Order: sequence, then structure tokens, then C-alpha cells
Amino acid sequence: MKIRPRLLVGSLLVAVVVIVAFAWTQRSDGTGDQLDARLTDPGAVVTYPNDGLGNQSVEGTPFPDVTLADAAGNDVTTADLLGEPLVVNLWFTTCPPCAKELPAFAEVDAERDDVRFIGVNTIDSVEAMERFAGERGVQYDLYRDEFAELADGVGAVAFPVTLFVTSDGTIVDQSGALDANELRTKIDQLMVEESKLS
Repeated sequence: MKIRPRLLVGSLLVAVVVIVAFAWTQRSDGTGDQLDARLTDPGAVVTYPNDGLGNQSVEGTPFPDVTLADAAGNDVTTADLLGEPLVVNLWFTTCPPCAKELPAFAEVDAERDDVRFIGVNTIDSVEAMERFAGERGVQYDLYRDEFAELADGVGAVAFPVTLFVTSDGTIVDQSGALDANELRTKIDQLMVEESKLS
């Protein structure tokens, strides 16, 4: 079979013209206005919700009884985690506010022995989860929410989400991204609620 370069180039040009023409016709939203596909100003500061915006309110509800997986792939139920006050942080590696707050969580975890920190990753592999958290100083237990049971159980749609859970399994507070001082304040409030159980 003999390849004809001019025919090949001509065919490619026709294909490009057809694709461009098709794409051009798809730009209209039906009202005659063109869609604006420009990105925002590259110098603009992007802010993220810090109050769990968009997430279902779960304060005062029981911590969902679901199954998570530890780093070795073993099943761990959330019921197994109860019995002490918990700070449960739902996060993943491609979430910028998650990355920003993890060092603060590591810092406060190192200061406190009256509460247990738990990281729950909803997306990443064990290797990615451990590497990413480790690079930010996290030494507390990490679990995977492989089937989004916990995320669904608390209605999480905006990440990160942090739940403050008393030893009896009641979610007493929830939050979006936190810095170290905000986290300390939330834990102090959790411990006030915990003291009421005695």
C-alpha cells in the first residue's frame, strides 16, 4: 500500500476543521450567549470553607457504625474506636485545605493525651495516605473509608471534615478546616462535654 503524504495531510486538515467547527457550535448555551470558559484571575486568592459549609449537620447524633480499613487492610469498625474522646478528621491528599491543616493536627496530637486523633482518608491508597500524612508530621492512626461509608454517614461533601466525638459515641461538634488554636479550642469544648458523662 502506497502512502500519499498530501492526501494524509489534507485529511488531517479536514478533520481539524470539522472538530473546530463542531466545538464552535457547542459554545452557545442556546440563548445566543457564548459560554465563558476563562479561568479566574491567576493572582486571586482562593478561600475554602472553614465551617464545614455544605456538609450535613450531625452535631448531637451518634457516630455512624461503619467499617473502615487500617493500613494493613484489616477491618475496623467505628464502634471499636469508641470508649475515649475522639477527634476524627476526614481528608485526602489532593484537598488543599486538608494539606494545610494536617501539620496543626500533628502538633496538637503531640500535646494531648486525653483525646485520640484518627485520620480517615476517603480516596487515596494506603501508600499515598501514609506518605502524605507522614510528611506533615502525622503519627496518629490512619484509616481508609474505602466505600465512603463514614463520609456518607455524616453527609460529608466538603473536605476536610473534623468530628469531635465523646467516648459514648455522640458527635458533639463538627468543623471544616482548622488551625492549631482553633483545634485546641474545639478539643477543650469536647472535653467539657466528655466531663458531663461522668
